[in-house]
Amino acid sequence: MYIGVDYHKHYSVTTMMDEAGRIVGRQKIRNDPDSLLAFADSLPEDSKIALEATNGWYYFYELLEARCPIVLAHPLRTRAIAEARIKTDKIDSTILAHLLRTDLLPTSYIAGKEIRDTREILRYRASLISLRTSLKNKVHAILDKNGIRISVSNIFGKKAVQRLRELSLRDCYREEIDGYLRLMETLKTLTGETDRTIEKLVGMSPEASLLLSIPGIGHYSALLITSEIGDVTRFPSAKKLCSYAGLVPSVHSSGGKTRYGSITKQGSKWLRWILIELSHHFINSSPRMKGLYGRVAYKHGKNTARVAVAREMLKIIYAMLMQKRPYRRE
Repeated sequence: MYIGVDYHKHYSVTTMMDEAGRIVGRQKIRNDPDSLLAFADSLPEDSKIALEATNGWYYFYELLEARCPIVLAHPLRTRAIAEARIKTDKIDSTILAHLLRTDLLPTSYIAGKEIRDTREILRYRASLISLRTSLKNKVHAILDKNGIRISVSNIFGKKAVQRLRELSLRDCYREEIDGYLRLMETLKTLTGETDRTIEKLVGMSPEASLLLSIPGIGHYSALLITSEIGDVTRFPSAKKLCSYAGLVPSVHSSGGKTRYGSITKQGSKWLRWILIELSHHFINSSPRMKGLYGRVAYKHGKNTARVAVAREMLKIIYAMLMQKRPYRRE
C-alpha cells in the first residue's frame, strides 16, 4: 500500500492506494500520539508513507519511523510536478500517494537521528548568539536616547560593562540597562555550556575533527558543515554538493543561448551561510583563493567573489571528506 499524508498542525489527511492506483481508504487523523500510532499499526505490511516536508514533519516522522518506512517529499519539486488549480487536503494526499506509487516522488534527504540532534544543538547556539545581538542593539538604543557614545567594538566587553554600570541615568533607563546586563551574563553562561557540548561532539566526529585543519574553521563551524552535509558519499561529485548548498549559479538556456544568473540559494541555507562567513579566512590563508577573489571581485563585485571562494572551499572540503585527509596549505 502507498499512503500519502497531508500533514497539518492539528490533524492529518491520509489517502491509501494499492499498486493498481485504486484508492482503498481515506481518513482524517488527529495528530496526537495515540491516534497516529494506531494508524501506523493498522497499515498492511510493506506499506510506505509519503510525507511532505512542511512545518512539523519532524514530529510525525520521529513518532512513526520505527513503525513504517516514510519518504519525505521535496515540497518545491513536488509542487512543480503536480500543481493543481483546485487544492484540498484530499487532493494533496492523493497526489503524494500517486507519485510514491509510480516512483516519481521527488524526495528530500533525511539525516539520521544523531545528526538531527547535533543540528538542534547548533541551531540552539545560533539562537543564543541572535539573542545576544538583539540585547546589544537594545543597549545601543538606550545610549542613543541619552546621547551617550561608548567607543568600543563590543558593548558587552569587560571595560564597556564597567562603564555601563557607572553611567548616571534616569531610573527607567538604569533599570533597563541593569536588566539587559543580567540577561547578557545568563546568555554568556548558556553559550559557554553549549560550546563545551559542541567541542565534545567534534571530538567524537572524525569528519568534523578533520575540518579543524582548515585555517579559520573552529569547532562550531566544523560541526555545522559536517552535520549539514551528512553522509558525504550521497553526493556523486563536488558539483552536486555545491548545488545542495545553493552555491551554484542559476542557468537559463533557450534558443541556443545560455545565461547564468545569481546563485540558486536552494538546499542547505546553513551550509551556504557558514561557508560565506568563513570565506575571508580562506582568502587570507590561500594565495590561490586570494587570486580567485581578486579576479571575480574586479569583474562582478566583492559579494560574488566571496560566493566563488565559498564554492571552491566546499570542493576542497568534499575532497577532504571523501579521501579522509587533512587540509594541505598551498
